[in-house]
Amino acid sequence: MAKKILLVEDSSTVRQQVGILLSGAGYGTLEADNGRDAVAAVAAHKDELAMIIADVNMPVMNGIEMIQSLRDKGLAPGVPILMLTTEGQPELIEKARKAGAKGWIIKPFKPDLLLAAVKKLAGEP
Repeated sequence: MAKKILLVEDSSTVRQQVGILLSGAGYGTLEADNGRDAVAAVAAHKDELAMIIADVNMPVMNGIEMIQSLRDKGLAPGVPILMLTTEGQPELIEKARKAGAKGWIIKPFKPDLLLAAVKKLAGEP
């Protein structure tokens, strides 16, 4: 069974691009288009998840709020979270790291860089 990665991104185009990249590398994917739906997806699939890739700026609940909610609820405590976002402010990156993010990649992303980060954080598929 392929390792599953939850993609949390409000842009369907970016979800599709990342999903194609990950499935081509042998990973399974789940999707959510905001942080609230991601928390529900993690609760439903917590034992299957190898990793979460999330945007920062999303409607309903942003990526940093999502991380804090996951940690507050004790959901998927060992699951690494990689932020994939257009944001690059050092203060925001530090806030995400303090919340529990393990990495930060700025969009537009280089597929080989994203895949290398996924393999490092989630392991081989």
